[in-house]
Amino acid sequence: MYYLTNTLIIQINNLSFGYDKKKLLYEGLSLNIKPGSIYGLLGKNGAGKSTLLKNMIGLLFPTKGSISVNGFTPKKRLPSFLETIYFIPEEVYVPPLTVSNYMKLFSPFYPHFDEAKFATYLEQLDVKDKGKLNTLSFGQQKKFIIAFALACNTRVLLLDEPTNGLDIPSKIRFRKLISSVFSEDKMIFISTHQIRDLENLIDKVIIVDNGQLLLNASISDIADKLCFKSVGSIAGIEKVLYAEASLKGFSIVAANTAQEDSKVNLEHLFNAITENPVMAKEIFN
Repeated sequence: MYYLTNTLIIQINNLSFGYDKKKLLYEGLSLNIKPGSIYGLLGKNGAGKSTLLKNMIGLLFPTKGSISVNGFTPKKRLPSFLETIYFIPEEVYVPPLTVSNYMKLFSPFYPHFDEAKFATYLEQLDVKDKGKLNTLSFGQQKKFIIAFALACNTRVLLLDEPTNGLDIPSKIRFRKLISSVFSEDKMIFISTHQIRDLENLIDKVIIVDNGQLLLNASISDIADKLCFKSVGSIAGIEKVLYAEASLKGFSIVAANTAQEDSKVNLEHLFNAITENPVMAKEIFN
């Protein structure tokens, strides 16, 4: 069981990073991430979503600025830090080991690992034990790693494109499992461009583009500030951030000046924020 002495889990201050010094992926990024939420990190391909996660876990280092995770500096890669965080990359790797041998080899690194829950998660994700893990399909390997990560019971879980490689039934099982294991003392951070797979799962949205933070808001705050609806015409509607032609007119995202109730559409939200970042900033500030 975790006891929260500091509710701020991840703190990013003025971070700059680039593989090429002349072209930075991030410049002056600041972001505070607290427990008790499932975050969705949205960005275009090549926007640096995976890079940001790797900076959080200490696989890459900022060129400027700082990152603190659970009170640790990730780049030091201290064992006391690594036991509090688990990162699942988009492309997973499993060695030629059986499920039991994998567990015996890696679970000791995580003091809160729960063997009984691991078995339950494997069953819920429909992972078949067919001998050595490297003989499984990519989708089965990914579900195995997800089950193991959840059983490690770390305070922070970082997932990079977790639904990539999963079929439709597996995506449903994944969403149900994440919802069932989540607790207020943890933080789950999901980077994805497959927005529809996770639309009903995440409760806070972070959008980055061109190295800048464009949005960090809860779903409830987004629904309060923006209206998502279909209209016959956009003429006369103020502060339209995004409009997409449909069979009956337009699907739009606009400032919620009339305090209407609407369901947040993450795909339309992403387009609205990235196409009109200045207007979006005005609305949310």
